[in-house]
Amino acid sequence: MDSAILDHQPRHASTTDGASGYLTIDLGALARNYEKLSAEVAPARAAAVVKADGYGLGADKVAAKLYGHGCRHFFVAQFVEAQRLRPLLARDAQVFVLNGLQPGNEIACAEGNIVPVINSLNQLRQWAVAAERLKRRLPAVLQFDTGMSRLGVPPEERAALAELLKTCGMVEVLFIMSHLASADDADSEQNGDQLAELGNIAEEFSEFDVCFANSGGIFLGDAYHGVLARPGIALYGGAPTGGLPNPMEPVVRLDVAVVQTRTVPAGARVGYSGAHVTGGETRLATIAAGYADGLLRSLSGKGSVFCDGIRLPIVGRVSMDSITIDITALPEGRLSLGSLVEVIGPHQTLEDIAHDAGTISYEILTGLGDRYQRRYR
Repeated sequence: MDSAILDHQPRHASTTDGASGYLTIDLGALARNYEKLSAEVAPARAAAVVKADGYGLGADKVAAKLYGHGCRHFFVAQFVEAQRLRPLLARDAQVFVLNGLQPGNEIACAEGNIVPVINSLNQLRQWAVAAERLKRRLPAVLQFDTGMSRLGVPPEERAALAELLKTCGMVEVLFIMSHLASADDADSEQNGDQLAELGNIAEEFSEFDVCFANSGGIFLGDAYHGVLARPGIALYGGAPTGGLPNPMEPVVRLDVAVVQTRTVPAGARVGYSGAHVTGGETRLATIAAGYADGLLRSLSGKGSVFCDGIRLPIVGRVSMDSITIDITALPEGRLSLGSLVEVIGPHQTLEDIAHDAGTISYEILTGLGDRYQRRYR
């Protein structure tokens, strides 16, 4: 099914199966996004970052779809994620653990055909010990810190790492990598600084290929690509670069059911602490999702939903399981128990709702809870 699924209401204009909301995930759009990113980085290859359960959309289904479209490199953050994903993929796929391994997980990682990203001298030593114990070469990736101060071997330890590698003959380094901190801002000077630093590292470790670009980095140009790029948010329809038109197809749509409607007079207090007071007679609807479902409390009095293309503002505070909206702009009777309103869709993108919440699209996407009925298209 094509991405037109995201341009229309779900199959039911209102709930008929008891669901409080529908999260529609267009796997066809996901695959087309992967193909677009792959074409952008060619002749390099594109991996897929599927951490946090495929950015909240189901790593099993996301990875299976992308594997079917040629993806063979999958990145997760934690070892436990890799343990869950690895058995679901064919042997020729590689699963990488971005955070590397905690002590004690080395043998399980090796026996599970999982590849750690080495971020420190200590992690490399432990992986080398595991290789000696198993009496076989074990693959790994080396990550270097190029200015983000988060993960990776710091500059002052690069010489020691080079010496250590001479004694780690049983460790097979597949490539070296680093992570861009400001790739979503094409004008940031930090991008060029990190590229220059990685260039220095690539000269010091010239025997290894380079993996560098994330979603935003893919659109910074060929110099950032290396042999393998690691898109994340762009796969799932998020904008890779701030302030520019989004070249990716939307992958998710969220529609939430109405629990109750009512008309209240002027001066009525709405929600916890009476945070909103109506200025005149107002028609309200309460919908069946709240901050426990990924719709952040910071949307209180700022965010909105849509119905028939009409913006319906959130009034009062977002609750754990519900949100109250002002539906006065709609014809009377348009919404009733079980009717659906659009939270994410053609009238409100991930970036729109994230902006209203004062956050980023990543937090909205990965926070969408499991109480929605999921529809994979």
